[in-house]
Amino acid sequence: MTDPAFHALFERWARRVRTRLALRRMLAGAAIGLAVALIPAAIGWKMRWADLRLWAPVLGLAGLGLGWLMARRRRWTDTDVALFLDARLETEEAIATAVAGEADHPGAWAVVITTATTALAKETGQRANPRLWKPVHALGAVGAIGLAVIARQPLPAAPAAVAAPGTTKVQTTEVEGLEKAAKLGQLSPRDEAQRERLEKIAKDAEALKEELRKGMEKREAQDKIARLREQLSQERLSLGEGEQRAGLESAVSKLQESEATKKAAKALGDHDLLTVDREMEKLANEREKQDRELAKKKLEEAADAAKKNGAGDVGKALEEEKKLMDRRGERADTLRELADAMKGAGEASDELKTQSEALDRQGSDKAAKQLAESLGKALEKMTPEERKRLAEKLREMAKQSGVPQADADRMKDMAKDLGTPEGQKELEEKLKELAKENTESSESKRQQALDDAERGAQGTERGLGEQGQGQQGQGQQGQGQQGQGQQQQGQGQQGQGQQGQQGQGQGQQAGAVPIPGDGQTAGSGSGTGGGGGPKKGNSGGAGDAQTMKSRARGTISKGQAMPGTVNTFVPGKAGGTANTRGTGDLRIVGPSEVDGVERSDVPEEYREHVRQYFQP
Repeated sequence: MTDPAFHALFERWARRVRTRLALRRMLAGAAIGLAVALIPAAIGWKMRWADLRLWAPVLGLAGLGLGWLMARRRRWTDTDVALFLDARLETEEAIATAVAGEADHPGAWAVVITTATTALAKETGQRANPRLWKPVHALGAVGAIGLAVIARQPLPAAPAAVAAPGTTKVQTTEVEGLEKAAKLGQLSPRDEAQRERLEKIAKDAEALKEELRKGMEKREAQDKIARLREQLSQERLSLGEGEQRAGLESAVSKLQESEATKKAAKALGDHDLLTVDREMEKLANEREKQDRELAKKKLEEAADAAKKNGAGDVGKALEEEKKLMDRRGERADTLRELADAMKGAGEASDELKTQSEALDRQGSDKAAKQLAESLGKALEKMTPEERKRLAEKLREMAKQSGVPQADADRMKDMAKDLGTPEGQKELEEKLKELAKENTESSESKRQQALDDAERGAQGTERGLGEQGQGQQGQGQQGQGQQGQGQQQQGQGQQGQGQQGQQGQGQGQQAGAVPIPGDGQTAGSGSGTGGGGGPKKGNSGGAGDAQTMKSRARGTISKGQAMPGTVNTFVPGKAGGTANTRGTGDLRIVGPSEVDGVERSDVPEEYREHVRQYFQP
């Protein structure tokens, strides 16, 4: 039994509730569709697919339709609507009871109908309407704004035609790295042949600078820089090479005989004259004179051995190191004696004591020059009484037992100089000269200049690689998966080429050499890092680290095999491949001796055929 008034009110409210629920689901579907549409729209813009970018908003309509379908599938029944209205209007399930049409007593049914009808009639929609908006609907606004922004953006420019690897034009005025190579012609050479080589390197560097300023192909520029680096590396290794190799090795052997000069011997064998000079510098500045004298003796022996075996240049370089050791040692002794005298006389400052200890600890020319400069300044500030006490301390030190005569004479001379104004001035000037004295060997200066030039050429090559990458980057934009596939294929080909050239790359000397027919260059060592290794599509260095340069010169011994090795023969097998000359008995088998096949090295599977072949 249903009341007409209640029925009309409930039907009106049920339509309102169901409509708002369906609308909420449809809006949620449209919002999600618009948010998802941002993905194809962005892809269409990036790939310059205008149609995809314009059709992407259709996903919003698809989401709207999907929301309507979901609303249809989840449509509330009358009981669901009645329970919702009871909960919102707080009617204690009177509406649900009225919709069910059941009551235990006619009087109670009348109360239920009256309560439900009154509640529905008085409600204006403030409480009974389902909430229409939810947080997920904000995605619709975000998606709509994003689609509008993408639609208004102009499409990216079409990629420029990508030039063949290495044919890109490069032009730069930043060629400071080649300046050092261009100045090598100003160095003082060891002989006329080296002068010609250094002048040629300088001219090549200057010509390359001008070509880079005007513009040239990247492949050609890299090839010329590689050749320049090769020339620099060969010049760096020129001392003791060729016919002078035996003399160099003789000198190395002499230096290895002493523990004090072993590091210098290794450096000399590696043509590292900078390290040789530093090792001699440490020995010369040591307080203990025994190691110093032993090192000078070994240098003299090594120089003589080098000259006797045809390495005159090596002998001259070692003789120069010996002379520098004398100068360095005399300077260090003078500074130590004067500093110790000031300490003994109580005239040494804390700074002076620290620098004196630094000379003992570091044994470097830099520490010696700093100590000489400080001693000169300290003498200028001393009063006549302080100078007198210093002179007395020097005389006292000269009279001590165990002091060599040369050191005692030097200390007496300094004490004498401190006694007169002219002598004091002369001693101060001497200290200033010691602070400015250049005790670096000529070979180490040349090697330092060559190393700086090689690093500068390497930096220029790396700059060209970065410039080439910047020019190619715009041309490669927008190719996406095709470019990635080509890159992977190129990497695979490069890996195969590197495996085939691994042995050759490990044995090469430092410096880049051209690879014939490829237009690329291979650098020192294994070809990676800053050394300029094999260039395959990427001209930039992998890093700015210093390269480790190999000095190994492996040769294959042509002598007899190792003792205990024996060559033997084994019976042949079907399908095998011969790699040695056979020694079987078939050489003596004839028509009358077919059974000889059984004593041969012929495999059993083939013996019957051979026997028939030799059958009379």
